[in-house]
Amino acid sequence: MSTKLDSTTEKPQWFVVHTYSGYENKVRANLEKRVDNMNMKDKIFQVIVPEEEEVEYKEGKKKIVKRKVFPGYVVVNMIMSDDSWYVVRNTPGVTGFVGPGSKPIPLEDEEIEAILKRASGEVAPRIRVHFSPGQTLRVKSGPFQGMMGLVQDVMVDRGKLRMLLSIFGRETPVEFDFNQVEEV
Repeated sequence: MSTKLDSTTEKPQWFVVHTYSGYENKVRANLEKRVDNMNMKDKIFQVIVPEEEEVEYKEGKKKIVKRKVFPGYVVVNMIMSDDSWYVVRNTPGVTGFVGPGSKPIPLEDEEIEAILKRASGEVAPRIRVHFSPGQTLRVKSGPFQGMMGLVQDVMVDRGKLRMLLSIFGRETPVEFDFNQVEEV
């Protein structure tokens, strides 16, 4: 079945391609090889798996990890034509373009700019914490080291949490950095 695209544009645009989840990097590598082998460098320019850094606090330790922004998708900068559509669509691991039916819809300039900013690290890394109100934690550094307390509030934007510690027999709220506490 041949799909004719309504119009061939000579301006490169960004398109979102759906892949099997977990195969995004493999699809990028396969597509880049196909572009070389099929002499499509003049139609397909760039294949990106958007990733961003995320600061994760787990077991009282700060760790920076890379996470896919859109699991199951890659973004392709290309001039849409029947040939380029065919090369991308028939790459192993690709399930299709994002758009109604078989007609791919390009991303708006603002959308791709936001995606590229996140992927380039221009946007501050997201913070992921595994602490929640009501959880019991142990203080591992500072003047309250070794004390146990109940999480009252998690302030992700500030990288802190407020815990209730029993000081002189009274529940007292104390703020800690995420890396000063650990799960019990």
